[in-house]
Amino acid sequence: MPFSLSMQTIPISYIERSQGFARKSLALRRRYDRLSIVRLVVFVGCPGIAILLLRANWLVACGFIMLALAGLYRLVQWHRGIQAKADHLGRLSAINAAEQAALGHDYSGFANGAHFLHHSHSYALDLDLFGDYSFFQYTCRASTSIGQERLAQYLLTPAAITEVTARQEAVAELKPLLDWRQNFQALGADVKDDPRHLDMLRLWLQDENLVRGNRLLTAAQYLMPFWTLGALLLWAFYIPWPLFILLLLPAAVILKKTNEKVNRIHLRTTHAASILAQFSRLLHHIESRDFAAPKLTRLQEGLNAGEDSASCHLRRLAYIISQLNVRMNFFAIFFNIGALWDLRWVYRLEKWKARLHGQLPVWFEALREFEALSSFANGWHNNPGWILPQVKEGTHIEAVNLGHPLIPAAQRVGNDLHMDTRGHIKLITGSNMAGKSTFLRTVGLNIVLAQAGAPVCAERFALPPLQVFTSMRTQDALHESTSSFYAELKRLKVIIEAVKSVQAPATSELPVFFLLDEILKGTNSVDRHTGSAALIRQLIRMKGSGLIATHDLELGSMEAAANGAIENLCMEVEIKDGKLSFDYKIKKGVSQSFNATLLMQQMGIEVGRGQ
Repeated sequence: MPFSLSMQTIPISYIERSQGFARKSLALRRRYDRLSIVRLVVFVGCPGIAILLLRANWLVACGFIMLALAGLYRLVQWHRGIQAKADHLGRLSAINAAEQAALGHDYSGFANGAHFLHHSHSYALDLDLFGDYSFFQYTCRASTSIGQERLAQYLLTPAAITEVTARQEAVAELKPLLDWRQNFQALGADVKDDPRHLDMLRLWLQDENLVRGNRLLTAAQYLMPFWTLGALLLWAFYIPWPLFILLLLPAAVILKKTNEKVNRIHLRTTHAASILAQFSRLLHHIESRDFAAPKLTRLQEGLNAGEDSASCHLRRLAYIISQLNVRMNFFAIFFNIGALWDLRWVYRLEKWKARLHGQLPVWFEALREFEALSSFANGWHNNPGWILPQVKEGTHIEAVNLGHPLIPAAQRVGNDLHMDTRGHIKLITGSNMAGKSTFLRTVGLNIVLAQAGAPVCAERFALPPLQVFTSMRTQDALHESTSSFYAELKRLKVIIEAVKSVQAPATSELPVFFLLDEILKGTNSVDRHTGSAALIRQLIRMKGSGLIATHDLELGSMEAAANGAIENLCMEVEIKDGKLSFDYKIKKGVSQSFNATLLMQQMGIEVGRGQ
């Protein structure tokens, strides 16, 4: 059964939430400032009190110093906690302000995913999936690069029916969890997870060990601190400094022989410390709530890793890497000579890897999935009139009041669509600006969303699994010396081959649903009509299905001889008092309205006058 929700307003204004979080953040920042003064007074006053006590009773003074150090530590931690909470509330305020702007269809502040766009993809360019003012930018609330990548994969690749159902159940559960989702987003707001650094970390997981498994190095990193301490005692009481230097040579030799491999390990892990610490906070947020949807519970179960949770293990890994990063400090040479610092922390890295290296991809997978699903849930929360469609086996598309998700609700016009997806073409004619291209994109984008497991902009939508192919924005490619007409022919060839491959025996390919806008527009009217008619007949013979928008009214005559395989639809325009009036509604038949002449006249072109 599809999940649906009747049209309603969002229960609380994002601007109210933004202002509320801003007030709480400001109150905490004022509290932080007051505590800064207290902290300064304590730091200045405690040494003075300790000095006075030393003069009176050194035991009391020592006790005071111990208590003061413990108290100062707690005060600093408390002070930092207030600042962290104030910062978090500030991020929540900014998130809600951005959501309020998004309700007004200003979503330019979100990631646009432009780097996920490949012009060769079967529909991504024509359906405005990526780039400025794209659907990705409208819906993406993933903070991490891996979450954004997973959302892009959702949109670029149709999922199996079972996976679509699993995603729908997860999105339905996450939709009302506004506070949980926004806290999740705020925790990741400062993440800077460069994919190159994550790739380097994955390479480290595959590297051979340096210390673990090497008995000499393992023993050395344990024994060297005692060796160094013994050398210091000998120097202090018995031997001259040249002999002391000689006693340090074993550590120097070990460091020299392992330096290249340690450098390699450090290069692969150094940038991951802050990323993993931030990922740990995000995973902890996922771990902190119980979920019911099967997909969410499976992902959450993958975060169980023995006695400690995934977030604890990830935080530990981040700490180990940060300690290895100490080697970049000037004083690290003393730590290395005295205790083989690099090898000690490399050994801990390798112990962590030996135990949990197989879990790291699982944890990353859970994080990226939760971010992608939360993005869909947020989009549904912002558009409560949308529904979760039925993706099921069959041969028919049934859509009621299907609208374009990126058009504001007050301006959006919905249309119905009922058609077979095996050997049926709907030929849509209409004048300029009547809405043909927008209707094609409306159908295509909603099919993509349905097969991604996302809500769609419709009252009802049911469809079988499909491959979507489009040819709407073919452009010339100067680097290939390719004209726009030739580029369109290449695109049409891809679509023909895709339709043909579906007819192959025992094929596993999904049926093709194509969206073609003004085919063969780069040639003269005679060739365009002849070629378009031939293409339509070929697609029908191969059981292809889809929508074709055209200005060529003569193609409408093909319906009579197609035995129901072709249906004429149109989008009309009226001229009232010299002005154009559009209703953007699909009707049966061939278009009877023309507006090009009026548009040209309004632009100052003197149509109809002699030379």
